[in-house]
Amino acid sequence: MKNVYFLSDAHLGSLALSHRRMQERRLVNFLDRIKHKAAAVYLLGDMFDFWHEYRTVVPKGYTRFLGKISELTDHGVEVHFFTGNHDLWVGDYLETECGVTLHRDSCTTEIYGHVFYLAHGDGLGSSDRKYRFLRAMFHNPTCQRLFASIHPRWGMAFGLAWAKHSRLKHIDGGEPEYMGEDKEELVRFAKDYLRTHADVNYFIFGHRHIELDLMLTREARLVILGDWISQFTYAVYDGEHLFMENFIEGETQP
Repeated sequence: MKNVYFLSDAHLGSLALSHRRMQERRLVNFLDRIKHKAAAVYLLGDMFDFWHEYRTVVPKGYTRFLGKISELTDHGVEVHFFTGNHDLWVGDYLETECGVTLHRDSCTTEIYGHVFYLAHGDGLGSSDRKYRFLRAMFHNPTCQRLFASIHPRWGMAFGLAWAKHSRLKHIDGGEPEYMGEDKEELVRFAKDYLRTHADVNYFIFGHRHIELDLMLTREARLVILGDWISQFTYAVYDGEHLFMENFIEGETQP
């Protein structure tokens, strides 16, 4: 039985990161190390810091990452790509050229006999009206068509600058530490969801950039995956047990 891997929040290409080429290589090295052990890889959002796909134009760069996930799918490994709040403007390029399965929303799926609720996590359980308004605007088809009418020279520059500003706020102020079950939106969401979907065994989210492993009930567990900017964390499921791991090149054998 092969493993299933979960990771998120690489924010590849971020202009706020000075080590972005090294970061991409590290992610590619990880994927290369697991390619013979993996049945599936779930990329749970914000793998790119900004991605806007035009009808005949895709963003520059990411060749090592895109080549590696194409290699995985060519060899029969399922690669599931979830859009996040930074890379939601994905078209069909990753599906047609790289062979990924694209998810634009949360997904409930059965893996080796257990039920997984998978999502990037943005907007789930949020009561922030400003954020919900921006999220609705970014997901609006009319707004997306209007942005697509801007020449890529300016559209991509604007998007990368916006994403850089967002990332710098988190770097300067630091990611908020775990705030407790009552204040964490994703924890509250999972608990509410369990009331009507008691069959879920695992909730796995990205977005929050913290590493969290929390038992919600005797049968249900919540995992927040951390990130691939400074933590290089991921989850691996072997069919019986789910583990949280850190990828340290030269040491960790995922």
